[in-house]
Amino acid sequence: MGLFDFLRRPAPCPPPSESVDARMGRALDAAASGDYEGALALWEPLAREGVARAQNNIGACFAEGLGVARDPEMAQKWLSLSAQSGDPVGQRNLAALYFKGEGVPQDYVHAAELYGAAAAQGDAPAQDMLSWMLLEGEVIPADVAEARRWAEAAAEQGVASSMTRMGMLYHNALGVERDAAEAARWWQKGAEGDDADGQAMLGAAYHIGSGVPRDPVAAYAWLLRAQAGGSQLAAPFMTSAREALSPEQQAEAERIAAAPLPGAG
Repeated sequence: MGLFDFLRRPAPCPPPSESVDARMGRALDAAASGDYEGALALWEPLAREGVARAQNNIGACFAEGLGVARDPEMAQKWLSLSAQSGDPVGQRNLAALYFKGEGVPQDYVHAAELYGAAAAQGDAPAQDMLSWMLLEGEVIPADVAEARRWAEAAAEQGVASSMTRMGMLYHNALGVERDAAEAARWWQKGAEGDDADGQAMLGAAYHIGSGVPRDPVAAYAWLLRAQAGGSQLAAPFMTSAREALSPEQQAEAERIAAAPLPGAG
């Protein structure tokens, strides 16, 4: 089946009285079950009717190759329609295309503008990404105060990477007074939210007693989680943290690290 043939084929006709929300719900249920072709068949007429979230969802499918062949240019077309209609998820997903240069020329400034538009509407992943860009200052000018504002906004919505970033701000005295206890408090939140870098920094804090009492077992347990999660921040502390433990303590730390996180479903 050709790329465009799929979007041209007749979509299932909804019952005459079925609402947009009901049709979107059926499509989301199909996507959740892995039936992206079925979801796209439901989203396509909605998207052509101007439903911005349906336009976003089609664009996201083209971006990721879900139910259709991956096509960044088609993703850009659908996501642009969604973003122009003010959908924050569409703005965020279009920003990702400009950030990566997929289907469009790479444009960090425009990506930041789109992330900003989505962030202003309360989109937590956009707030997190914008915070990262503003703190790093590599592709757009750094603004520590704005980076902190958006990190805090995302953290309040449960984004663990922004919780970790808040800890880094207090650890490095970026726009705030250095506060080891506050840094550790934020890293604890990020670590419990399963952010690997937060786990690494919390492990390091327990290892050296920065902002928290020294706890060699907790230190090694968090560092093990961080390493398993792919954080490169754990490596410098692993050997010394392990050597600080007796065999029994090491076994206990390994048991803790292998257990589900507190509050995990």
